[in-house]
This record gives sequence, C-alpha cells and structure tokens, in this order.
Amino acid sequence: MTKPIDKNLIARILDSPRAPILLEEIQSKLEEEKKRRANFYNDITEQEKAEFINGEIIIHSPVKKFHNEISGNLYKILDTYVVEHDLGFVGIEKVLIQFTRNDYEPDICYFNKEKAQKLKKDQSLFPVPDLIIEILSKGTEKRDRGIKFEDYEAHGVSEYWIIDPKKKTVEQYRNVKEKYELILKSGSGEINSIVFNNFSLPIKAIFDNKLTHQLVKKILLG
Repeated sequence: MTKPIDKNLIARILDSPRAPILLEEIQSKLEEEKKRRANFYNDITEQEKAEFINGEIIIHSPVKKFHNEISGNLYKILDTYVVEHDLGFVGIEKVLIQFTRNDYEPDICYFNKEKAQKLKKDQSLFPVPDLIIEILSKGTEKRDRGIKFEDYEAHGVSEYWIIDPKKKTVEQYRNVKEKYELILKSGSGEINSIVFNNFSLPIKAIFDNKLTHQLVKKILLG
C-alpha cells in the first residue's frame, strides 16, 4: 500500500538548525538525478526493457515463457476490444511512461481515446495512462507492489491490475482520490474493467491461450 507523507519527519527537519543545509543537499541530489535521467533518455534503446526509478536505471532480464504468454493474451484481448470499439490505444512491454520523478515500462497499459488522439507516431515518452497491468515476477514484485503502486496511485492511474502468474490470480485496484481500493482478488469468475463500459473478462482466459483465442473471436463477431 502507499506510504503516507511522514509529517513528523518534515517537522523534525524544519525544527533543525541544519534544515537549510539538508534541503540544499536534497536539492543537489535531485539535480544530479535529473542529469542521470536525461542521459537515460539518450542512452536507452528499443531493444532494452529499462526503467528509471529514484535515480537508478533498472534493466530487466528477458521474460520467461509463461510471462510472455500472459502479457500476450491480455494484449490480444484488450487491443482487439479497444480497436473494435475505437476506444484509444493499448501498449505492451516497451511503452515508456513518464511520471514526475520516474519512468516505467508496464507490461500492459491503456490510454483512452482523448489521450490516444494526442499521441504521435514517433512518440517515445508517454503520458500517464488510464489502466496499467503488471505481471509479477521474483525480480519485480517488490517494485510492482511498492514504488510503482505508490506512483500509479499518486498520479491518478484510474485502474491497476496485478497479475500473479504462479497463483493465477488477478488483483484489481480502483483509484479513488489518489488512493487505491482493492475491489477484486480472484483466480476465477470475471473481472469488469472500470475504464471500459460493458467489458467483462473471464479471469481464466488470461492464463489460457485457447480461451483467449475464443474470446478474441467473440469480440470480433460482436
């Protein structure tokens, strides 16, 4: 869950005679971070899945097959639905989203029609989307449930799904006044998206290629 602002910590800093020195040091560190971020934008390539988080460049390992299948299934379903209903744009894997301090490449993200119409063909840095889906792995779970959860929440990402590929479950969070509420955690039944009208996805289809294929055909047939 998101961490509230530690007002006591702020008060202790301001009560200290060293407050100006501490604030100057923080500002200096943030300026250095901005330079590293600028270099990050210049150095990253389309071949890498990389993120910039609190001053660090995170290079991700190649995904495992089951991770690739899950993200592929989700993309096929959501992209088919969005294209058929002219609802915007669905991105997968290499879409670099720019937040106030950090840059992330979620597994799946969706931009509504209004935002999508402003995207350019050669766009490389993207605005905050309406839906983000992250698929957990051993190396990413802490960030997916920690810094990313907090950042997505604070920046108004309307809906956040966390997929657990081992347990084959989905957690669905709704953003209410910049605070996520868990509205579903299940490995069965259906998930009804907040950002789409009249869209229900059988959870088992996320983990089953044949069910995904059947659902895509059903969407195309209307």
